Amino acid sequence: MMRTEAPRTFSERTSVEQVEEGTELAPKFDGNGIIPCITQHAETREILMFAFMNAEAFRLTIATRLAHYWSRSRRKLWKKGETSGMTQQVHRILIDDDQDCVVLEVTLGRPDAGGGEASCHVGYRSCFYREVVGQGGDNPTLHFIETGKTFDPEAVYGDTPNPTRL
Repeated sequence: MMRTEAPRTFSERTSVEQVEEGTELAPKFDGNGIIPCITQHAETREILMFAFMNAEAFRLTIATRLAHYWSRSRRKLWKKGETSGMTQQVHRILIDDDQDCVVLEVTLGRPDAGGGEASCHVGYRSCFYREVVGQGGDNPTLHFIETGKTFDPEAVYGDTPNPTRL
């Protein structure tokens, strides 16, 4: 049976043994109250995106099995797909050895209009659509590893402000 309500609290961190070898979820949020989260496609294993979660986003993700994040640029809780319809259904949640980084294994929901499966607000399937190329550190450049966009961001997001900040 799927859990429908979020855990009220995480366990208090009491020992290295508890954190590294125990069965209690005791995440370590940083000084800003966030924890890094890598999102990976459950079937293809491709890295789709990197974001942060605060405690509320982590709890909601566990409870609903839909990815929630903390948007640092918008300074608000963000349910993936709330604007675009491109949700991330969580299949598995992993936490690293010292419980300060999360990996979500997800499959992607398709929006009703305008495109296929994607995670990136720019229109590509993955937020990691470019590779750094160059040798010896001289003038590295970016090479596109995704050949085309999955959807048109303007058609999907309309007047919604772009979250990228310079």
